[in-house]
Amino acid sequence: MDRTARHSETRYGNRPTMKDVAARAGVGLKTVSRVVNSEPGVTPDTERRVQEAIDALGFRRNDSARVLRKGRTASIGLVLEDLADPFYGPLSRAVEEVARAHGALLINGSSAEDPEREQELVLALCARRVDGLIVIPAGDDHRYLEPEIKAGIATVFVDRPAGHVDVDMVLSDSFGGAREGVAHLIAHGHRRIGFIGDQPRIHTATERLRGYHAAMRDADITVEDDWVSLGSTEPERVRAAAEEMLSGPEPVTALFAGNNRVTVTAVRVIAERERPVALVGFDDIELADLLGITVISQDAAAVGRTAAEHLFRRLDGAEHPPARVELPTTLIPRGSGELPPA
Repeated sequence: MDRTARHSETRYGNRPTMKDVAARAGVGLKTVSRVVNSEPGVTPDTERRVQEAIDALGFRRNDSARVLRKGRTASIGLVLEDLADPFYGPLSRAVEEVARAHGALLINGSSAEDPEREQELVLALCARRVDGLIVIPAGDDHRYLEPEIKAGIATVFVDRPAGHVDVDMVLSDSFGGAREGVAHLIAHGHRRIGFIGDQPRIHTATERLRGYHAAMRDADITVEDDWVSLGSTEPERVRAAAEEMLSGPEPVTALFAGNNRVTVTAVRVIAERERPVALVGFDDIELADLLGITVISQDAAAVGRTAAEHLFRRLDGAEHPPARVELPTTLIPRGSGELPPA
């Protein structure tokens, strides 16, 4: 066969149909349908011929008609903030495991912390008729989802609450975790403690800042304005904030990092300084155990698993009022948070 003939046989976008299978096997369309859908009424010899034709043509069943009949696609959507963030790896994996156990496919995408991108992704998934959604929101107004929820799309929000819609939510205890982490630094003698966090519009950032203030207030410590910095977690911004807090005649003696990306930059800044600086980070990071970094750890897998289980309960017909589940965090002391003030 020449190259032209081979090329004409493989035209991308032209998938073989049941009609092609029927023609190759020498049977009717109904017989092919019965084989494809594992229905009775086909002799072993005919089933063998149909299966050989399916294998030869590379035929795959088109589930569109079945979706229209059953109203379910056996797929769910997961919208994350950033696929590169280590927190979302185990969360996504846990969601996928639960989905697989329910015979469903997981489709995910990243909003890149952009509310418009989040809405675009969510509505694109809805247009593809996913049965349910798990959303880590970038925005704070989710009324655009109301028609989809009313149409039957089961929805669970994770890590941050939904804005202006009533849906199930699975969160970590950001307030309690931050409060415990800062109290841990105070218990080791620190009074001048800096807080570097994420954007103030992000729920987890404000909750962790609230936990920081609560711990300082519990210890009767007045927080100075230049001890707190919220903003982008880009290394340049975090570095500048940390260096400013650690400089001057009365620098902070400890830092509380509001998330894993802040922690990574804080570790680098501290490593460059001669004076020891105590550090507690929110979220675990890779090699934190080897580097001796004390953290407030979230169980990302438990968050993902809990969210997915709530979603599939809704898909199975659960009609209880929207639930808000808040999972506890864990303080893991490894050395950096136990350093006394210099």
